Amino acid sequence: MGDHSMPELAISTDKVGFLIEKAREYDVKEGASDLDSGSNGVDDNMIDVLEDNGDDPVAQEIAGFIAAMTEEEQIDLVALMRLGRGDGSIEEWDDLRREAADGRNGRTARYLLGEPLLSDYLAAGLDEFGLSWTDERITPVT
Repeated sequence: MGDHSMPELAISTDKVGFLIEKAREYDVKEGASDLDSGSNGVDDNMIDVLEDNGDDPVAQEIAGFIAAMTEEEQIDLVALMRLGRGDGSIEEWDDLRREAADGRNGRTARYLLGEPLLSDYLAAGLDEFGLSWTDERITPVT
C-alpha cells in the first residue's frame, strides 16, 4: 500500500453486516415455480414461501433500512458493493465513491437489490478494508 492510509468508511460494519444477512434472505427467493398453486400452503409443501412475488417483506425491510441511511452511508454502501464486485481496488476507493455519488438517483435500494450477489460483494468489500462482520446477529441495527 505504500504511504496510503486505509480509507474511512462512513457506514458501520454493523449496518453492512445486517444488510448482508438480509440480502442473503432475499437472495434465496426465486421466480414463480409453482404455477398450479393451491390456496393452502401445506397442500403445496410450502414451496411458495421461497417465491419472489414482488411483495417481499425482506426487500421492503432492506429498502426501508437503506432509505433511513444518510447520503454518505448510501454512497459508501454502493462503493463497497462495487469494490467487492471487483470494479476497483481499495487504492481506488475515492474513485469508487465519486462514481457512486455521481450515479446517485434516489434509487439506491432498488439498484442494490438488483445485484444478484449483493451479500457476497458487500462481504468481499469489507474484507478489502480488513473488516469483518458476524453472521450471528438476529436483531436489527439502529
